Amino acid sequence: MELTAENTAIVVDSTADFPEAPTRFANWRVVPLYVRFGDESFRDYVELSPADFYARLRSASATPSTSQPTPGDFLAAYEELGNYERILSLHIAGNLSGTLESARAAARELGGDQVRTFDSETASAAIAMLGLAIQRRLEAGTSDEEVDELVARYRLEAGLLFTLDTFEYLVRGGRVGRARGWADELLHIKPILTIEAGEVVPIKRVRGNRKAFLEFASAFEEDTDDRPSLRVGIAHAAAPEKAAALEAMVRAERSQAEIELVTTLGSVVGAHAGPGTVGFFWFDDTPV
Repeated sequence: MELTAENTAIVVDSTADFPEAPTRFANWRVVPLYVRFGDESFRDYVELSPADFYARLRSASATPSTSQPTPGDFLAAYEELGNYERILSLHIAGNLSGTLESARAAARELGGDQVRTFDSETASAAIAMLGLAIQRRLEAGTSDEEVDELVARYRLEAGLLFTLDTFEYLVRGGRVGRARGWADELLHIKPILTIEAGEVVPIKRVRGNRKAFLEFASAFEEDTDDRPSLRVGIAHAAAPEKAAALEAMVRAERSQAEIELVTTLGSVVGAHAGPGTVGFFWFDDTPV
């Protein structure tokens, strides 16, 4: 079966931090996760914008909790896309959230082979960038086998680095992974982190934002070549000045790269990363 943008839909969850996807692409849908402050529950991006979330977080007496969509939430999205022969459902790492299992349960309930679910093994804009890489292939015509090869290569080759203002939110949310050993040592130290196979992994500790950005630049230069096929995404948690500095760094280091996404972390990812987080994602989408 040839997959095209006319017969194949893409579903992501809201942790992709790409709320405008359905506006940009008729064949995309976003299924929101939930964030809860006390007894109040909100759908990520739908009922609680990033700006409102971070304003509320600053005055909250307790860290908000988050939860995955229900299988019914996914089933509703899949049924809405019933006119598409294939639905490719791309989700936050299964090690970080139960979202993927909800999507798989909905796919099983729907039956047949219309829906294919994928563990991106990553988070945030990296999920959106995988979807955009698939969309480019749909627009040219592709196949399930080519999509599988792309996803496998993306998991191996895509780069991701981020830094936090504090480990507090990762620790409270239980998402700190192998970086737990650093959590008690940070005052003015900035951790450089990545996600590998769905786990938060520490890379390096530096002092201050300036040195963190120097580390970003060094790793980015070492891991990439300057060519138009290099795609970059940037995400931040209520830190637009850091995102702008990171964008300037990318343009200085790799002038031919395409920055295809600059986004604010939504309430679910932001609840675990915390205000002040900034990171970037890259993938050389040269066809192989």
